[in-house]
Amino acid sequence: MPFDILLVSILRTLVEVAGFALLGQGALAVLAGKYREQNAFYRVLRIVTAPVVRSVRFITPRFVLDAHIPMLAFFLLFWLWIVLAVVKRHLCSLHGVAC
Repeated sequence: MPFDILLVSILRTLVEVAGFALLGQGALAVLAGKYREQNAFYRVLRIVTAPVVRSVRFITPRFVLDAHIPMLAFFLLFWLWIVLAVVKRHLCSLHGVAC
């Protein structure tokens, strides 16, 4: 497998993990309610998603509420995942590899 396709595949996998972690964190927030901070799994998912959420908070303007940042991060990860899929398909066709 060419290195560029491998790199795009690894990036896409990292985006998937972060996206699923955000989904899990959101589901636990709904299920646990106000006691979510006491849930060990919620805290683990928060640690996994912290770099993504901090990055999105850094690039967004201050008038965006902090409560909306995880949802915005999920949508940005979703579109990044779509873009990486298109890039991978293009690279596979350039190299003549069936992906």
